[in-house]
Amino acid sequence: MYGKSVRLKRLFPTPERRLFSVPLDHAVSMGPIDGLEELAPLAADLQSGGADLLIVTKGAVREVVPVLSPRTMLGVHLSASTSLGSTANLKVLVGTAAEAVSLGADLVSIQVNFGIPEEPAMLRDLGIAADECRQLGIPLLCMAYVKKANGGTPDELRHAARAAADTGADIVKTSYPGSAEEFAKLVRTTPVPVLIGGGVRLDDEAQFFTIIRDSVAAGGAGICIGRNLFQRRPVAPLARRIADLLHGAG
Repeated sequence: MYGKSVRLKRLFPTPERRLFSVPLDHAVSMGPIDGLEELAPLAADLQSGGADLLIVTKGAVREVVPVLSPRTMLGVHLSASTSLGSTANLKVLVGTAAEAVSLGADLVSIQVNFGIPEEPAMLRDLGIAADECRQLGIPLLCMAYVKKANGGTPDELRHAARAAADTGADIVKTSYPGSAEEFAKLVRTTPVPVLIGGGVRLDDEAQFFTIIRDSVAAGGAGICIGRNLFQRRPVAPLARRIADLLHGAG
């Protein structure tokens, strides 16, 4: 009980300081895509730019730990599937919360894809992971996506976020619903901190920063953005601009 509270305070020390988290788990599902060819140099750049939390797969912990700063928190992502198979949207658990803790995790992450036939199996895994995390006192992040045309309607995204929270997630990451007004509604109806994800890389960097600013103004708890960050060059200065926005200096 106390362990989870302590860890959540580290993630969200004050209401004004938003969490700057970066998922780096894409190589399992998508392969070594642009920006993820080498994980350690990227992790070093992100930390120098002010990232608070790096989320990696359990096998990738070995690459990140040698460069992990004492102030940087570590998330371990336990969901997996690959684009090589015919069921790429079905994420299955490939580890346990206890294993994540043994690797040094401050947070456990799993993914649930809503709106597809395999949704019930992923909800079951979310419930299992939530119970494990509760027993170990470690926060659980659910990456909640709606796998429908255009990423789901604002109503569907609100439903998915609430379902993830009510099934046991302590933090929810979801897609931006298209406007600050809709995101504010989503935040109000989700009883845990909400992070926005970046999704497919946006060509327009100004639009990318507008989404971050709007999410902060709408009450979001921070970001959990990967490709829209690490697929831009150079990474460290861009990360510093994002950190200034999220940590109250921008």
